[in-house]
Amino acid sequence: MDPVRVLITGAAGQIGYALAPMIARGLMLGPKQPVILHLLEIPPAATALEGVCMELTDAAFPLLHGVVATTDPDVACKDVDIACFIGGFPRKAGMERKDVMSKNVSIYKSVASSIEAHAKSTVKCVVVANPANTNAYILKKYAPKMDKKAITCLTRLDHNRMVGQVAEKCGVPNTEVDGVIVWGNHSSTQYPDVNHGTVGGKPIREVVKDDAYLNGDFVSTVQKRGAAIIAARKLSSALSAASSVCDHIRNWVVGMEGKKFVSMGVVSDGSYGITEGLVYSFPCHCKNGEWSIVQGLDIDARSKELMETTHKELLEERDLALSCLE
Repeated sequence: MDPVRVLITGAAGQIGYALAPMIARGLMLGPKQPVILHLLEIPPAATALEGVCMELTDAAFPLLHGVVATTDPDVACKDVDIACFIGGFPRKAGMERKDVMSKNVSIYKSVASSIEAHAKSTVKCVVVANPANTNAYILKKYAPKMDKKAITCLTRLDHNRMVGQVAEKCGVPNTEVDGVIVWGNHSSTQYPDVNHGTVGGKPIREVVKDDAYLNGDFVSTVQKRGAAIIAARKLSSALSAASSVCDHIRNWVVGMEGKKFVSMGVVSDGSYGITEGLVYSFPCHCKNGEWSIVQGLDIDARSKELMETTHKELLEERDLALSCLE
């Protein structure tokens, strides 16, 4: 089996450091798929990246067939099959996402040309660095030759946070929870929707029997979980983010593992009234390495309102991002 080349940008950072061994252990592509890791860092982090490479060597992962470590985006992107865009200007305690907008969109504008020119034509991309949806939008805009379905952003972390909260509330394993949805932006306006989800095959609302919780504290806990982790750790989510990147790519590339659907930030085709071209989180189904937006779900009035709130924020972010690049 030929190795799959996986790019991690920001590879010496917290998420990159957590993600590299997960990929090398087969958590992203399965226990039999060899990989070659392409690790990209900015020049000031080059020495730290050397340390990551030493540890990857020392761990002697059976599936790891090589490492390309570099500070050159063109070299890093060469022939990659999967690209995980982790690198970006970090969000720190007290910072709003818009505070880091201008720094990050310029990063993604510049990396777009490298991925378009040097990656495989079949490359699959997931953007993690915040603002993730808008960074993915900028990547798409400035890599116009790429298939727009190749560019996604990570909302699986929010999806998994929902699964964890519901499982904990109901006292069941995470595997019993299915069909939750994250709509919209990877931000505090996202809409965590349990209306189509199940616990042990029964509707979540029927099992939890507490709509006030599901419409209130549950939603705010998921929306603000990233900020809560920063407050507790003085650092942003890393372990959970890396694990969610593996889940996102594995379900996209390898298969759905029996799941009803998964949440992915993808380029809107106008479904559910969301502006075409915007990168918005939808419920998706994946088959043969292709995602599709789940159609025909019944959306109640409350959900429509919450979906529109996060839609409006994404439109504002898009316009702000484009103005930053003018």
